[in-house]
Amino acid sequence: MVGAIFWLVSEVIHLLILAIIAAAVLSMLVAFGVANPRNQFVYVVGDFLNRVTEPVLRPIRRFLPYFGNIDLSPVVAILLLEALQMVLADLYARLVMSGLAF
Repeated sequence: MVGAIFWLVSEVIHLLILAIIAAAVLSMLVAFGVANPRNQFVYVVGDFLNRVTEPVLRPIRRFLPYFGNIDLSPVVAILLLEALQMVLADLYARLVMSGLAF
């Protein structure tokens, strides 16, 4: 049971990392004029990715200084999420070693 919970949390974090990468790529495609934001599909995908990633990126953007037009908050968010995954994996390994994970 505990293993399933840790697996689920790890997968949600992994999907959030993928959504952050997809949002960054889509924003670059829109900025360079490759993708048209007036296209219905591009708009829906962009809106979905923005709604999923903005709660994670907004607090980071408040503390991160501006570097011109470069947004480094996705990089910081991915690093923090990866660190969280490592902490959860270590916690789960300690639970397994102590015999508390069933």
